[in-house]
Parts: sequence; C-alpha cells; structure tokens
Amino acid sequence: MFEIIAPLEKVTPEFVSELQSKIDFKTKPLGSLGLLEEVAFKAALLQRSLTPVFSNPSIIIFAADHGVAEEGVSLFPQVVTEQMVLNFLNGGAAINCFSNQHDITLKIVNAGVKADFSAVKHDHFINSPIANGTYNFALQSAMTAEQCLAAINKGAEITQSQFEQGCNVIGFGEMGIANTTSAAAIMSAILNLAGKQCAGKGTGIDDVTVSLKAKVIDEAINKYQLNDADTLTILQTVGGFEIAMMVGGMLKAAELSMLVLVDGFIASSAALVASELNDDFLQYTQFCHQSEEQAHQLLLTNMAATPLLNLGMRLGEGSGVAVAYPLLVSALTFLNEMSSFADAGVSESDE
Repeated sequence: MFEIIAPLEKVTPEFVSELQSKIDFKTKPLGSLGLLEEVAFKAALLQRSLTPVFSNPSIIIFAADHGVAEEGVSLFPQVVTEQMVLNFLNGGAAINCFSNQHDITLKIVNAGVKADFSAVKHDHFINSPIANGTYNFALQSAMTAEQCLAAINKGAEITQSQFEQGCNVIGFGEMGIANTTSAAAIMSAILNLAGKQCAGKGTGIDDVTVSLKAKVIDEAINKYQLNDADTLTILQTVGGFEIAMMVGGMLKAAELSMLVLVDGFIASSAALVASELNDDFLQYTQFCHQSEEQAHQLLLTNMAATPLLNLGMRLGEGSGVAVAYPLLVSALTFLNEMSSFADAGVSESDE
C-alpha cells in the first residue's frame, strides 16, 4: 500500500530523551497534563521538532451513498446524503460552524453520492465520484476491486494536495446514509465479532431496525466468508467509497508524517482498516472523541486508542475533530510557552 516508516526510526534516542525532559520539567507535577502531554509528544515526534506547530489544519469530509440502504437499515432516505453535501457547501452544517470557529480549512469530497454534482462550482468542493453509490452488499460486493483501489488512491491524492498547501494536521469526516452499517460490517469482519456487537442506532433507528442491521451484517459475513478474508477484500465487499477514500487519505497522511485526526465510528472503521494494512499507522493518529454509537468504545479499545473527548456525540461530519482541535493547540502551547522549573526559578520535586 504505502510505505510508512515509524517516527522512532527517524529520530535519535537523544532527541526522544530531550523531548521527554522538556515535557517533564515544565512547572507542573510530572504527568499532570495527562493526554495533552501525549499529544505534544506525538506532534513533536512527527515533526522532529522540540517546538512543533500546526499549520493549515484541514478537515476533509468524504460523502458517498450505500446500496445496503435498500435493506431498510437507516432512518433517513438516501437523498439526505446529497442534501447534506449541499448544506456543507452552503455553510449550514455543524461542521461549518465548528471549523469556522477554529479557522480549520474544510473540504467536501463527492466520493460516490447518488446524485449529479457536475453543475456545482465551489472552491472547497472536490467532485470525484467513483460511482453513484455502492452496490447493496446484501446481494453482491459493495464495489469491485478496481473501484476500491481507485477510491483509496483518490483519498491519498487529496491528502497529498493538502500537504502541498502546507497542511501538517488533517482530520477525516464523512457523510453517507447507511454508512454505519458498512462501518459495523467492516469491524465485525476484521475483529471477528457478531453483528449485534457492532451494529448501533446510527441516525436514531429503533431496536427492531438495529436487529435488522445486525442480521444484514451477519448474513453478509457468512455469505462472503469475510472472517477469513484479507483486509482489502473486506473493504471492497462491505465498505463504502467514502470509507475507502478515508483509508487512502489516512495512510498517505501518515506517510507524510502528518498528524491524523480521527472522528467518530465510521472514521474509526477506516482507521481500523489502515492499521491492518500498515502496522505503524496508529502512531500517527489522534482519536478525537468517543462516539455515542454503541460499538465505538469497543473499536477504540481494540486499537488501544484513548480519545480526547466523550461528549455523547454521534453526528459524524468530522465534528468531533473540529471540537477537539483547540485541545491539540493547547498541547503545543504548553510545550512551546510554559516555563521550565529552571526558567521560573521554581523548586523541583525531590522525586
């Protein structure tokens, strides 16, 4: 896929020691800033700098439709995907509010919406559909191998473009009716879990529909024998174009030593795929929040991920990334601006 070299292979032990000492000898008890210290350490390591900075922060929203919506697994009709893309472009969604608040560049990608956007002209819109939605994976594979690879490569290309514009911290969000079903199916297949352990309420479906979603997932896993399949086959069979593009975008970001900011359940399923494709990938990630989607905690636990926030959110769109971003900035601010014990003339602990 993409050749990723772990950051610790590119920095000297002396740098790592100096960085840890810089964090430890700020005017605070050891470890007292918790996760902020971990974020600061990771960012500094990726940038190979004792004074790291975030430049041109970006969030990419990948939108696509899913044929499995035909099975009645979502509360909303598929046309909502198209409508929400237009809402993003008109600046009316939650992610617009949050990204504007924190001066985050927002890009919207048509990865495969069941709509024609050829007439839409917008500086922040990337119209690159692989197809008008995936196939219904209850009946056949969601996409062909060629489509899956095309989506992965397009995601990588989009990340590369952001990098060339000076971005070194990038968030991934999504929009797509029924995409929680695809995300849950990916999780179920890779982690060898039952559908009921992975299927949640998504857009707010009732318990009967959750059970239907779990049944659709279990039947697909059995039909295609996905518990014994390789990761790319799983993505191709039950995934979505937006998930595949996120996989490519995340892997390319890691290859470029960008900090990868992961949103909620669907984005985390893409991160799971990326982590299966490259063992070093998770070193480049920061999971921004724990979604209210019932399987997200289990998914995070499997990846040994500690999210920054738990606000009961389950919106998607990259909203968790945007809300968490100021905490990331705070992590770098303490590292770069906080006095050390020696600078401030404060006595250190005897321990």
